[in-house]
Amino acid sequence: MEQFVLTDHPHRRYNPLLDEWILVSPQRAKRPWQGQNEAISDEKKPEYDETCYLCPGNDRINGGTNPKYENCYVFDNDFPALLKDEVASDLAQEDLFKINPERGINRVICFSPKHNVTLAEMEVSEIENVIKVWKEQYLELGAIPYINHVQIFENKGSVMGCSNPHPHGQIWAQSSLPTQVKRTQDNLLKYFQKTGKSLLKDYLESELQKKERIIAENEHFVLLVPFWATWPYETMIISKRHFSSIAEITQEEIKSYAEMIQIITVKYDNLFKTSFPYSAGIHQAPTDGLAHVEWHFHMHFYPPLLRSATVKKFMVGYELLAEAQRDLTAEQSAEILRNLSTQHYKH
Repeated sequence: MEQFVLTDHPHRRYNPLLDEWILVSPQRAKRPWQGQNEAISDEKKPEYDETCYLCPGNDRINGGTNPKYENCYVFDNDFPALLKDEVASDLAQEDLFKINPERGINRVICFSPKHNVTLAEMEVSEIENVIKVWKEQYLELGAIPYINHVQIFENKGSVMGCSNPHPHGQIWAQSSLPTQVKRTQDNLLKYFQKTGKSLLKDYLESELQKKERIIAENEHFVLLVPFWATWPYETMIISKRHFSSIAEITQEEIKSYAEMIQIITVKYDNLFKTSFPYSAGIHQAPTDGLAHVEWHFHMHFYPPLLRSATVKKFMVGYELLAEAQRDLTAEQSAEILRNLSTQHYKH
């Protein structure tokens, strides 16, 4: 019988955060690609664009006007997915037809007044300003009585559905715990109740010993490809110290966190010499007033590109009907990312 080889044979890996499995098929990475290629824009953007709804001093589509901001700028989304007003509901609840009104607030954060930069092209000090705003928004929105979850995220690139290239992210704060967050919380809590320790703290300590999937680390944070990664170059930033939310982050940790964000976004751009698209977001404790010691602060990066700047990973067929699947192993993608320069290719 042939001996199992991690880089040659199909296998499944377990994701303890979501209590689910992923199929890894490393032998498929050798197959030729004849499918769709994404269009990559090499258009050079100006530092200020008079037609951009997010640039300083410009009119937004709803009739409001942006101030001439010099750092980060936050405003309520002009086309929110959630609404602030409470509504009365007398809907009868049935086992197979459940429906509940959802209340919340959507905000946009412009990371910089410059239209032609991304996080990868910003200084560490500028990324620190973004993190400070994330913290302020988490505390402000989380203090609203009906807000129980604050989701901070960024969609970068048109392939990820971003409709405006100006550097920005979003916050969706809502009254309920979203499905992915609830599943993560349930599994973190189950582990904490069983061991009295943070799942991600134990996981991180094991990863630091193995050193197979670590991309970079500093005093306070670690950047790695998770063992159970689904997307080809999926990564996580995990705090070394066990704390539950960005509300507890220190000034020293903010600087270390900014350094990790700069490193991964620069490495992403360097991978295929393009402005690398991704969806990224923070997972942290809900804002329901409970302690939530089971939560451990971390950030996910989900980039779609697979083989080049024009070939992306599709979640179709088996992935939609059975379970997630990837070709490149987590260890292979970690090695590729680890060996990339931390100096942006444009420089």
